[in-house]
Amino acid sequence: MRKTHRPLTVVGVILSMFMGAMEATIVATAMPTAVEQLGGIQLYGWVGAVYLLTTTVTIPLYGKLSDLYGRKPIMMQAMVVFLIGSMASGLAQNMVQLVVFRAIQGAGAGGLQPVSLTIVGDIYKPAERARIQGVFGAVWRVAAMSGPLLGGIIVHALSWRWVFFINVPAGLLSAFLIGTFFHEHAERREHSLDVSGALLLAGAIVAVLLGASRFAPALMLATAVLLFAAFVVVERRASEPVLSLALLRRPIMSVSSTAGATMGAVMSSTVIYLPLYVQALMAGTPTQAGASVAPMLVGWPIASTLSGRLLLRSGYRPLVRTGFAALTLSSIALALLLREGASIFLLGSTMFVMGAGMGFANTALMIAVQESATWEERGVATASTIFFRTIGGALAVGGLGGVLAAAMEPHVSSSQLNQLLAPDHGAGLNHDLIAQLSAALGGGLRHVFDIIAAISVAAFGAALLFPPTSMARES
Repeated sequence: MRKTHRPLTVVGVILSMFMGAMEATIVATAMPTAVEQLGGIQLYGWVGAVYLLTTTVTIPLYGKLSDLYGRKPIMMQAMVVFLIGSMASGLAQNMVQLVVFRAIQGAGAGGLQPVSLTIVGDIYKPAERARIQGVFGAVWRVAAMSGPLLGGIIVHALSWRWVFFINVPAGLLSAFLIGTFFHEHAERREHSLDVSGALLLAGAIVAVLLGASRFAPALMLATAVLLFAAFVVVERRASEPVLSLALLRRPIMSVSSTAGATMGAVMSSTVIYLPLYVQALMAGTPTQAGASVAPMLVGWPIASTLSGRLLLRSGYRPLVRTGFAALTLSSIALALLLREGASIFLLGSTMFVMGAGMGFANTALMIAVQESATWEERGVATASTIFFRTIGGALAVGGLGGVLAAAMEPHVSSSQLNQLLAPDHGAGLNHDLIAQLSAALGGGLRHVFDIIAAISVAAFGAALLFPPTSMARES
């Protein structure tokens, strides 16, 4: 059997992770320009939400497929779907097309991160994973948090369409490196793919997100409960479930999943809504709006690298608790600062602390989960952790979009909001109307960040329950 070339495999994996994570947030600063050209302001939130939706639904499925058929073939298939969705999104001629093509793109992205992290878990020994997972955790978060900044730069220099086209050369290079230099020996056995479980889980998530978006909320909530109950029944009987309930009963898995979901909610919501605050209420450019979260890019990799180095000495729990404490304090501080009309400097300082908190916690959570699983379970375990983090972000972004819309609905028409969010910041509106629109939007966004702060408190509560355990020093 040919030996894996680890450095080049790692480069390919980093590229795939960066693309999948970046595309979740890059539309935050590109959408005002896209809406100006395509129209369809009523579908504004769905361009981001549908990507998270299809990503979330497919994450556990890809994790299971990688355990059944091997990492490389599943990674290649996910990459093809992602690149097709990327090209189609860049060519969209209206908002309906853009939403549909983003759904396809997300269906491919659902395989990029979990299979990438599983490959890393396969080619590195436990003691080495602390260092390399710190790097990969930093890559994922830096990609997600740099999305708005890169989106603003790309829109300014080229066009909003290039936030999608830019994936094609990077994706082709990633596929070449992984396909050529990563070699594995996957055990072949009888397979039983849990299609019924995947469909029920997908339906439950769709219902929750539709309800969170204020589409027949009572009916959607009832539907979600019924579908989720059916999902649990099916998973109990499935020989190879998509989302292993047995794994989730383990303390490390259950606590990590809960903590990851709340972390994902805080991170995704902040990255999506803070640039909107800067661009719409502080009259910032797309680049300035994206730069509002840039200090996260400094705090995250520094803390993630330190976390990887400290794991062998401290164990998981101190790093998890420290990270979530910083996340909670910075979220509360952000909510208070936005009420007082804070400066960009104070917002940036708060974002640095938030990024550092996530950097400390995420590396410890991921390695703890992988070390609690066997090789056969590792793909599902890794994907399950990412699934909960992503679903937390998807539900929070969708639900908070409903909160924002409810706060603005009595005061703002869709056409006026479209003008306010355009690059000229409502130049065609009179000053009194702009003041009214800004007050309504500002009030709604302050409610959004109050809720984000409350979610961060719940996240810290989950972190306090993390069980005491130490890291294995040898494979």
